[in-house]
This record gives sequence, C-alpha cells and structure tokens, in this order.
Amino acid sequence: MSTPIAYTKPSITKLEILYVTDAVTNGWGARCYEYIERLEQQFAAYLGVNHAIATSSCTGALHLGLAAAGIGPGDEVILADTNWIASVAPVVHLGAIPVFVDILPDSWCVDPAAVAKAITSKTKAIIAVHLYGNLCQMDALKTLAEQHGLLLVEDAAEALGSEFHGAKAGSMADFGVFSFHGTKTMTTGEGGIFVTNNANLYEKVLTLSNHGRKRGQSKQFWPDELGFKYKMSNIQAALGCAQLERIDDLVSAKRAIFARYKELLKDFPDLQMNPEPAGTINSAWMPTVVFSEESGITRQQLLEAFQQANIDARVFFWPLSSLPSFTQQLSNIYAYGICNRAINLPSFIDMTDEQQKRVCQVLINITCAEVSL
Repeated sequence: MSTPIAYTKPSITKLEILYVTDAVTNGWGARCYEYIERLEQQFAAYLGVNHAIATSSCTGALHLGLAAAGIGPGDEVILADTNWIASVAPVVHLGAIPVFVDILPDSWCVDPAAVAKAITSKTKAIIAVHLYGNLCQMDALKTLAEQHGLLLVEDAAEALGSEFHGAKAGSMADFGVFSFHGTKTMTTGEGGIFVTNNANLYEKVLTLSNHGRKRGQSKQFWPDELGFKYKMSNIQAALGCAQLERIDDLVSAKRAIFARYKELLKDFPDLQMNPEPAGTINSAWMPTVVFSEESGITRQQLLEAFQQANIDARVFFWPLSSLPSFTQQLSNIYAYGICNRAINLPSFIDMTDEQQKRVCQVLINITCAEVSL
C-alpha cells in the first residue's frame, strides 16, 4: 500500500508554538485579551478595513452580522445553491428564508443574473460566497445591492488572500466573514472573524458577540440586550497571530501548488480547474477539477480511484437545495450538474512534487490510461 496523502493539514512552525505557549503561560487575568486584540487589529490592517472582531467560527461571524443588520423572520436572503451548509444555517436560525439560485459554470460562484431574477419585495440580503478561493462577480452584485437597497455580504471563508481588482476578498461588501478552521490556509483550529467598514454595524456585532454587553458599560455583568457567545479564545488568537504573520508565504505556497497542478494537467481539455480572470488573484485554497459532461466521468468513479490510490480527496459541495432540510431546486442546472463530475484535490502547504504527480496520475488514468507522468 502506498503512503497516504491527506487532502489538507495546517502549517505549524516554531512561531505558532511560541505564541501559543506564551498565551497559555501568561495570557490570563488582565492579559486575557492581548492576542485577540492583536489579531483583530492586524487582520483589519491586512484586509484594508476599519474593523474586525474575532469569533469562535465563521458561521458565528455570519450569524452575528446578519442579526446585527436586522435580518429576521420572513426576510429573503439570496445565495448560491452550491455552498456548504454553514453559509445558509444562520439565515434559517434567524427565521429568514433562503433563496437558492444557480452558479456560473466557470467560477462555480453565484450567478448575478440569477440573483437579479430572484429579487422580490421581501429580499433583504445577498450572500456572495467565494467558493474554493474563486471570486464572485462583485461589481455586478454590488450594483444589484445598491439598486435594490439590499445588504451585501461576503462569505470569504475559503478565499483568504484572493483579490478582486486590487481589493481583497471579504473587504468589498457591507461586511465580510472568514473561517480559520483547521482545513483553511490560515487556522486557529476552530475560529473565524467578522470584518466591516461600517462603524455602527461593528458596534452592534461587538455587543452581540459578548452576551449583549456594550463596550464601555460600567456595570459588571450587565448585558444591555440579549446577545450570543461567539468570542474566540486568547489561545486560539495567539495561533492566529503567528499564522497571520506568515500569511503571504502561506498563500504563495497554495498558489504554487495550484500552478503545479495546472501544469501537470494542461494537456487534458476535459478538465476544468479554478479560474483566475484578468484583474483577479485566486488564493487557491482548494484546487478543484470538474470533468466535462462529454467525458462521462462521475464523482463516484473519482472517489473510488482516489481511495484505491490511498489519496484523500473531497467531493464538490452538494446543492444546498438537495439536502433534507430544503426543497429541491432542479432548475439550478449547473449546481446540480457540476457536483456529479468534480473533485477537490489535496493541497496542504508542505505537499511535494511527487505527491502532486501521484494525485494527477489518478486523474490521468481515468481519462487516458496510457499516459504517465
């Protein structure tokens, strides 16, 4: 049996261990927020926004932002059908109605034309999810949001380091959210962050994230309103601070892995990979291949082939509307079609050239058995 290849794992160095050790040893009492505040300040500076609030998860950050913006029962929120459940769960938790629309066949992100058709008098928000590091068409979505007076949200959980015409993913909407899950390019184990340039929204989220206690409240243990408990720990933030100091190198490494995949697979036209349109930078969090319909290759074939090669690959996200909690939207033809012939490829930071060749050989064997790398 060949040595297993994981689809992802974090990059941890002596710097992360140093900061976490310091937080565990000294980050208590009066110093219990030091790394949290540092992470928030440095992340906001990296992104080019005014405010950031570290949270226990990206899902929590999205929940806080939507709640602070007043999204509630009966409101409609439009998002792409192709997404992980975390992008829609806060919508449902707040009593709002998710409206799933189709994706673009090249970026696999939400189709602005489909968004435009779905807007009604009940629509209150659009959630733009930058899937696998790919970028939504933010100009078109911003125009729609402005024309109809809608909240525009960027779920950049998978796109830290991606850029849209000079603006970093997560910095272009009313607010943005990021994930620091252990699978992400930058990790705090579990965790996330909320970002915005809106001072009023920032204060509201800051209050909600800490049981409803307003900043500057002089009474101890006095919540001014009913809030949530979505704070990140100081120890997690210490790990995040070290990761953030290395973010350019981490993103560059992910992009290099993606570029190598593209080079190894360049002669196989049946394969479509993550796009990088002019004026954009794809941070390549999750290199993905989508086979053409004509190829006849299926998700199940891909999974079985990778399992036989002792390689851990991920399936493309199922349409949210296909899940038991929702009603099928079979008219979203790309969302329902692409997931049946796609696979996410391993891409951890320390991946070797030989490991990438092993991954590509599986794909090549499926398409053309006589070719070898």
